[in-house]
Amino acid sequence: MKKLLKGLSIKHFLSFILMQVIAITAFNQQIKYHTKDDLNLLVSGTSTLHNWDMKGAKGEVNATFTFNPTGQISAINALSFTTAANGIKSEHSAMDKNAYKALKVDLNPNITFVLTAGSVTAIDANSYTVRCIGKLTIAGLTKDVEEVIAVCRINADKSISVSGTKKISMKDYGMVPPSFMFGTVKTGNDIVLKFDLTIRK
Repeated sequence: MKKLLKGLSIKHFLSFILMQVIAITAFNQQIKYHTKDDLNLLVSGTSTLHNWDMKGAKGEVNATFTFNPTGQISAINALSFTTAANGIKSEHSAMDKNAYKALKVDLNPNITFVLTAGSVTAIDANSYTVRCIGKLTIAGLTKDVEEVIAVCRINADKSISVSGTKKISMKDYGMVPPSFMFGTVKTGNDIVLKFDLTIRK
């Protein structure tokens, strides 16, 4: 009798655990989002002559978020970003040529970022601060990035607008800052990448 009661207790306990797992899975949904060739990228830097900008729209972003039962984002599960290095352009072809040389586009055509860990903090009912840690590859060199901060906002159509900035050191990625006019104009080592995009289910 004791063995029977013990067996029933274990069975009931396991059933309870299984029901809890099913309930958690049912109420927390992982949803995938995506966009392609609809980015707003701005790379800004300095030089001994003037500040400069390069812009790009080509690229692909894939992300997976977990939503809680109230429809709010509770976690970021996956994120990948890819853009063609030679798709980022300025208003000056000579500058682009030197930039692509520094980026080593012939051998390393893409700039990529892959999430390894992340966290989400709610700002309000529809806005969130997303902190991303991952691996950034530029000019063929991959480095661990400690932090990329983005602000995400859920729109009325359930798409998500994403914006943020990231400061990058060219020398960290084995790049020689480009120079112009026979070396009389030199760019600064640090650049700032600004991104603004909308991802959809």
